[in-house]
Amino acid sequence: MLRFFAFIVISLAIMPAMAATTTSQALAHKQAGTPVTADNWMISAANPLAVEAGAHILRNGGTAADAMVAVQSVLGLVEPQSSGLGGGAFLVWYDGKTGSITTLDGRETAPMAVTPQLFQDKTGAPLKFFDAVVGGLSVGTPGTPALLQAAHERWGRSPWSSLFDDAISLASDGFDVSARLASLIAGDKDRLARYQPTADYFLPSGIPLQAGDRLKNPAYAKTLHTLAMTGVSSFYRGAIAADIVDTARSPDTNPGLLSAQDLSIYRIKERPAICTSYRGYDVCGMGPPSSGGLTVGQILGLLEPFDLAALGPQSADAWRLIGDASRLAFADRGRYMADSDYVPVPTRGLLDSDYLAERSALLDGSMALNDVDPGNPPFDTALNWSDDESNALPSTSHISIIDPFGNALSMTTTIENAFGSRLMTQSGFLLNNELTDFSFRSHRNGIPIANRVEPGKRPRSSMAPTIVLKDGSVMLVAGSPGGSRIIGYVAKTIIGVLDWGLDAQQSVDLPHLVNRFGVYDLEAGTSASDLSASLTALGYKVKVRGLNSGLHIIVKQDGTYFGGADNRREGIALGE
Repeated sequence: MLRFFAFIVISLAIMPAMAATTTSQALAHKQAGTPVTADNWMISAANPLAVEAGAHILRNGGTAADAMVAVQSVLGLVEPQSSGLGGGAFLVWYDGKTGSITTLDGRETAPMAVTPQLFQDKTGAPLKFFDAVVGGLSVGTPGTPALLQAAHERWGRSPWSSLFDDAISLASDGFDVSARLASLIAGDKDRLARYQPTADYFLPSGIPLQAGDRLKNPAYAKTLHTLAMTGVSSFYRGAIAADIVDTARSPDTNPGLLSAQDLSIYRIKERPAICTSYRGYDVCGMGPPSSGGLTVGQILGLLEPFDLAALGPQSADAWRLIGDASRLAFADRGRYMADSDYVPVPTRGLLDSDYLAERSALLDGSMALNDVDPGNPPFDTALNWSDDESNALPSTSHISIIDPFGNALSMTTTIENAFGSRLMTQSGFLLNNELTDFSFRSHRNGIPIANRVEPGKRPRSSMAPTIVLKDGSVMLVAGSPGGSRIIGYVAKTIIGVLDWGLDAQQSVDLPHLVNRFGVYDLEAGTSASDLSASLTALGYKVKVRGLNSGLHIIVKQDGTYFGGADNRREGIALGE
């Protein structure tokens, strides 16, 4: 990790790209702390094989939507712990012709047979997290396949059937297990061993896969071939759907409630983008059921009156402002944000300029805020909600693409916890545990919780795929995995670029300091820990710990694309 003071020096090494970037060059850029540059298109995502698959599509005339299908198909194979066909995703799209922003909600849905007591024991007490996660009880209706097709139908140019070629070849011929995947398998081997098909895949002969092992997945290749030839209707009906339901409801898997009907009625939803102004830029993201766009927007809105540029990234006072702005936004998140199809969410009120100015005034002091409570935003419908209580230890991935046609795509994709429910279908992919993103409690002190479990409802998410515009044109495409810390990672990256003038790779490499609920998490092994004493003196409880983001961003400046990929993971940026 680079030190803060090195950022400006490194930026002098940036030169515009003259040709396509190779994978080895992309890795060298990332390790050196310099962005990949290009003039025509750019992809940044979580695995080199997936990025190369997307690059192949763009070189052959495809759009960002086409490339995303190829990237996601490979990600589901080479980093199955993070995303795949058995999960869900949120997508933000910028149209290069019209300048419009569209968002697609591919979030999983709760089975129609659930009740708000899904994750409670017979006494009404919440289950322990992993007692709920592992097995079919936590599985929601997957949305990713439907999202792939919906994006392609709206914005694709390449033949649908051609978009899976690289993933099918890799699944059939095999790929080398990465060090990261091997480490995660070893760390989770006891849970992976609970369901035999999962154990057979990740723990052959009872031994966790090792880095460099050649891994094939013919079942996944067959599934992708079926999707390529017949479309995703074959996923939501027929043999694949039956396989999903049988896996989730198996009596050997902490059986769940997912049904064939749940799959057959699943639909992608196009929703209004959440856009807020910051420093003269429009920051656009995903609205409910994601809390990402609203909470990032609130954090930036609360910080608007303060001169972060003058303070700089080494300033404890800058991080006091950022940390307490985050705490205020997270208090509102816990009270008000959930699936807006089920509960009224004060979307406009949470971003109302007068409301944000009132909340921002709380940051005017010189010490950390003592108590942080939800505010009272303007609300179209007067409702009383209790504060959320949910657990999340997710594993997620992010894809950022700008294509030769000027379209931009930001998509965050997940199966929630690492390896999801730990249920491997006979069709070659893992099923999500997304239902554990709901509050395990349904009420608190007799008052309902907005993010409680309900039939057909989509659990609240922290995913924050983001596109930043300047005068109607794309300036930044960003997103990250990381559970509820995603919001802080994305906000920090936007501040790094817009306030502190960092380039794409510098802003990704910027050490993490995240405060959601009062404790200030500082990224271990980085210069963030240098601020520990100063933040403690300001009144914070501080914890130095690993903070494993997966930021993948693209910055556009003077007609050139600059791609950054997170050194904390194995992804790269490629462009030409």
